[in-house]
Amino acid sequence: MAVREESKDGVAVPANAAVEARDLVRRYGEGSTAVEALRGVDIDVRSGELVAVMGPSGSGKSTLMHILAGLDKPTSGTVKIAGTEITELDDSHLTRLRRKHIGFVFQFFNLLPMLDAEENVLLPLSIAGEKPDKAWLDELLGKMGLDKRRDHRPAELSGGEQQRVAIARSLVSKPTILFADEPTGNLDSKTGGEILDLIRDSVDTYGQTTVMVTHEPRAASTADRILFLADGEIVQELHEGSTAADVLAVMSSLR
Repeated sequence: MAVREESKDGVAVPANAAVEARDLVRRYGEGSTAVEALRGVDIDVRSGELVAVMGPSGSGKSTLMHILAGLDKPTSGTVKIAGTEITELDDSHLTRLRRKHIGFVFQFFNLLPMLDAEENVLLPLSIAGEKPDKAWLDELLGKMGLDKRRDHRPAELSGGEQQRVAIARSLVSKPTILFADEPTGNLDSKTGGEILDLIRDSVDTYGQTTVMVTHEPRAASTADRILFLADGEIVQELHEGSTAADVLAVMSSLR
């Protein structure tokens, strides 16, 4: 069981929380036409934990991820990453924080076609003006099964290999937290399973804190916790050991 401590506002949070969010509201529009994508969401993600976020279409799961990752701002509420409150940071400070603390894996890979696999992996360090740790780079490419594909451009790689490059890119800077947005959504079942194994292994081997938005029960069942959103609120939670059938049962009750 995680050690817990009391925060200043009296809400118990994990002592080793990588991400803390309080009373997140995201409202689009004004007046009678306003739509609330999030309605007062609280969430804590412990260091070294894999959390899956699920919910019907329009439930607010992508909005939640984008706010936690600093890609969008809440209408109200707070988000802390590694102890820093990010919702009031200006663009330059937020960019620096994301560069240091946040990795992101997208459904559609988002690789640069003119760069080879290794160059795509090193892109976050190149942008930050940092030199790579060769031993870490070699270990990471080996772990991702890319050691013999490092000089291949995206067009020369399969979809699964491109997603492996994207995962390696997100991990190369050793971020505080990795956000994965439907990481298997553009892959076949077998390749998707391999990608899930890599994400799970990065948590187990490197203690990589990860939040994954997914619509796949099998993907969610690999997580330590599964949060279910409906109409902008967290309505249920499952824990480690839950099966894909358990996940599917909850999802069916939310439709």
